[in-house]
Amino acid sequence: MSKRFLAAVGGMASAVVMVAVITSCSTGEPEAQTPDLAPRGTAMTTVTPSRQDLTNTVSLSGTVTMDPVYGIVAPVAGQVRYLTIEEPDRTPTRPTRVGSVWADGEPHWFEVPAGSTFTGRLADDRATVTAGMPVASAKLAGYAIVAEIDGEQAYQIAAGLTQVQAQIKNGPGPFPCKALGTIAALPEGTVPAPPPAEPPAEPESPRSGAQPPPVEPVDQEPPAGGPGGSDSTGLRLVCTAPPATKLINGASVDLEVVTAKAANALVVPVEAVAGKQGSGKVDVVESDGGRKIVDVVLGLTDGKVIEVKSGLKGDETLSVPGPNLPSGPDPQQGGDPSGPMGSK
Repeated sequence: MSKRFLAAVGGMASAVVMVAVITSCSTGEPEAQTPDLAPRGTAMTTVTPSRQDLTNTVSLSGTVTMDPVYGIVAPVAGQVRYLTIEEPDRTPTRPTRVGSVWADGEPHWFEVPAGSTFTGRLADDRATVTAGMPVASAKLAGYAIVAEIDGEQAYQIAAGLTQVQAQIKNGPGPFPCKALGTIAALPEGTVPAPPPAEPPAEPESPRSGAQPPPVEPVDQEPPAGGPGGSDSTGLRLVCTAPPATKLINGASVDLEVVTAKAANALVVPVEAVAGKQGSGKVDVVESDGGRKIVDVVLGLTDGKVIEVKSGLKGDETLSVPGPNLPSGPDPQQGGDPSGPMGSK
């Protein structure tokens, strides 16, 4: 064999060895693979219920106001009957009885608190009213804190004003603020005018055909409780500060209203629940990996967790986020509202 042929064979052998070495090196490293996607509907995040004390609060912005008007409500449902109230010559130091609501043959009295004056009736005498309906307006003598309320806040606060804390911006606080009357919007209050004075009796005419003397008009007294009743108001919270608190008319105030409390409540994150008030649904992950939607009754919430009053034992595993509620049928598409959840 020639030397040129042997050199060619040797070069080919070296190339084969290099390819083998490269191949062996490359197979030693794992190949990059696309991660598998979890099956649709798999719970990626789960939580379990826990227990804690829960407080429901609503934040409001208020103003220090002089002589605000607030409403007195009917104590029960029935027929309202008002008393005739004389206008006081000074601020009353005792409660002023305004009227009663008759139910089952018994009167249930309502009155204006001491330190306030009666300013108007908010319903007709002997009208049928419901419990909690404003029936009289009153005006506080002095300073109070007034916060205007929108409709959404009103439904949150309507459960009850358990506690109100106030903080005057750059001023005193926090301090407890005592709520007065109702938060409901008040209609215009009216005070009935006194009956017109009877004209004097006509003197007997000495002769027939004689004209009786003219009768001069009689000045009527202003109506009791104020010259013209009270103006209408929007939804508002009126509360009073402790006597030693220094108040300046027009000062801004931050209010925190505690509407309800629950001790050792069973709670879950709000993200795990479909629904916010009354009733809702949760997605329970079972031990075998299956899932089922469970109806729950909801209670208080602080925006982070929500109380589950019934529907869960407390040892369940819940999927986060919670289940999607079915959307309503599209009237333009002729959707069937009786179709299965999530169907299109």
